[in-house]
Amino acid sequence: MKKLLFLLILSAFAFPGFSQKVKQVVIISVDGFRPDFYLDTAWHTVTMHSLMRQGTYAKGVNSVFPSMTYPSHTTIVTGVQPLQHGVYYNAMFESTGSTGRIYWNDSSIKTPTLWTAAQKKGLKTAALFWPVSADAPVAYNIPDIGSMGEAIRAQYSKPAGFIDEVKTNVFSSAAKIEYGKNINIARIAAYVIEKGRPNLMAVHFFAVDHAEHMQGRNGEMVKEAVADADSGIAIIIDALKKAGIWETTVLLVVGDHGFVDVKTTVSPNVWLKEAGLANDVKKDDWKAQFNSVGGSSYLYLKNHDQQTLDAVKKILAQLPESKRKLFAVMDRKKLNQIGANPEVALALTGLNGAAFNNAFTGEDIKPGHGGTHGYFPDFREIQTGFIAYGPGITKGGVIPEMNLRDIAPAVAKILGLDLPSAKGRIPAVLFSGR
Repeated sequence: MKKLLFLLILSAFAFPGFSQKVKQVVIISVDGFRPDFYLDTAWHTVTMHSLMRQGTYAKGVNSVFPSMTYPSHTTIVTGVQPLQHGVYYNAMFESTGSTGRIYWNDSSIKTPTLWTAAQKKGLKTAALFWPVSADAPVAYNIPDIGSMGEAIRAQYSKPAGFIDEVKTNVFSSAAKIEYGKNINIARIAAYVIEKGRPNLMAVHFFAVDHAEHMQGRNGEMVKEAVADADSGIAIIIDALKKAGIWETTVLLVVGDHGFVDVKTTVSPNVWLKEAGLANDVKKDDWKAQFNSVGGSSYLYLKNHDQQTLDAVKKILAQLPESKRKLFAVMDRKKLNQIGANPEVALALTGLNGAAFNNAFTGEDIKPGHGGTHGYFPDFREIQTGFIAYGPGITKGGVIPEMNLRDIAPAVAKILGLDLPSAKGRIPAVLFSGR
């Protein structure tokens, strides 16, 4: 009886076998990753299709609001929404009408991350081009620093001199690395796997996002970038096999948001300026202004007063139907429900192919082109994707729908990390034997 009880307790702690079999988790994020990249064979993503057949995949993953790169990636590693982790956009709001500083440093994150949980357990970690990862507690790091320059990237890379080391050992002493190619980032990841065999590694491919911004959801440039991402995943898999750790690795291919073809661009600050609410923001002569990020636009009030908010609501309500059909208003209640930026009074999300910009003058409605994201995540096109493969992952598993915040608790479960702050729910079908 005592022996049986001991075996039951042991099996409970080992469930579903991760503590015995899995030593590594590799997260590959494909920026702008859409479920159709692996659900539709027309994309010719051989590696993705192989992984989804042998593992578990999601038909759709709901992003955050705004469905942008930096808040989304921060949710992936924290398991909470932007309201909790504090990364509200890609860049911080500037009241002068100019683009603010990007969220690039790990100190911007207000809640525990997978990095901190892994560090407490004594695991080795790596983050390559992962947004908001500069100065993160990882052993290997080349951070995503936006347009701040290569000197800053080199300064914050780990270990010291790591980019020069990579240039020498991976790219034959090249003067410059073309990070815009997913396979180049994959080659760096392969080098880290060979050199350090990290227990937790997160890699960010961003070429697909750039192509979709240029051409929308389809186009030759998009097809090439998706194929490049698929090849990059294959390079990382080969590196894991050569290192002898493929059989003890869970591989996750994830994304941050989908994409929408832009038909129209809207400049809501033109309406505020015409009403005298945003006279000259550079001289601090404003009461209200919209800060736009692709498919959404956020209303900031200088004095947080109800009178100005009411005036803005009236402006929006009195627009002709031809303009009102281009957006929906997300009030503070809806923003709280989805865990969005607490600093704004309301938000607009684009409809019918509309996106936003920050112009204060000129035409308020113009033709659009290319593609974008940032929309309220409540429709199919803006959903992202998810594939999981490895020991303990259900073979042939299908998740009808999940959320970005569900990824962190799943990773924590696999590696036995303590991350109680994560609010996501692990999809029931993900782990075999469950």
